[in-house]
Amino acid sequence: MTKSSENSRGALLMMGAMCAYTVNDAFMKLATTNFPLFQAIMIRGFGAVLCLALMCRFMGQFRFDFRASDWALIALRTLCEVTGTYFFLTALLHMPIANISAILQALPLTVALGAALLFREPLGWRRLAAIAIGFVGVVLIIQPGGADFNSYSIYALITVLCVTVRDLAVRRMSHDVPPVFVALITAIGTTLLGCVGTAFTDMQPITGDAGRYIACATLFLSVGYILSVSAMRVGEIGFVAPFRYTSLLVALILGVLLFDEWPNLITILGASIVVATGLFTLYREKQIKQPIAPQSRRQR
Repeated sequence: MTKSSENSRGALLMMGAMCAYTVNDAFMKLATTNFPLFQAIMIRGFGAVLCLALMCRFMGQFRFDFRASDWALIALRTLCEVTGTYFFLTALLHMPIANISAILQALPLTVALGAALLFREPLGWRRLAAIAIGFVGVVLIIQPGGADFNSYSIYALITVLCVTVRDLAVRRMSHDVPPVFVALITAIGTTLLGCVGTAFTDMQPITGDAGRYIACATLFLSVGYILSVSAMRVGEIGFVAPFRYTSLLVALILGVLLFDEWPNLITILGASIVVATGLFTLYREKQIKQPIAPQSRRQR
């Protein structure tokens, strides 16, 4: 298989993963309208854990012989994922799905900035300027002081912080740590969050629409896990990663069709700025990691 065909396959897998994750979010938003949030997280989590456990078994990724530092990073990643899940789903219940999805598109920017601050990864003035402009886009999306601004916009920003730390933890893991096994541990942690929360809330019988919505959310979340893992194994990451922005387009469409949520022009402008600067950051990262050709070295 040629590199171009691998890149195309990886891009399609990433687009499919982002579509699946976003549809999962929409079903969770529908399910938890009149159904306890923690109970929904718990039920969905059991399905995701089963799916990932089967994947680990099939791919031979059930391993426990990691270094203590890797286990610490796995624990940190799981903690961030659990915390981020709570804040994300809580914000999702009270915000338009397109708005919170747009805020999450700042992740390439925050991860690049965090890697520069914590790991001393190179960050030139171009990417630094792109990050600053991208944060302006985030401010336009949340619109502090506007009619649509509330505390749940802060929840969305906390989600970005949690996911940023989560992704930075992954960067420090050894390459021999199986990705599906890490996802399984994370899913177990998120399921435990639902179990603990359910213990302190009143449970409801799973009937009617709520049951169907949670079942669909579990299915799409599992598909998202499978496709995202597959996408990272096919093609060049620099080519495949930008297709994560598919989730924003899907969120806009689902917001209009399912929830009658029409983003205003300022939100669309902010989202466009965030996506554009994120794409530029990914492009610059790819350019920096490319080896310098011998001819270019001689010219220098």
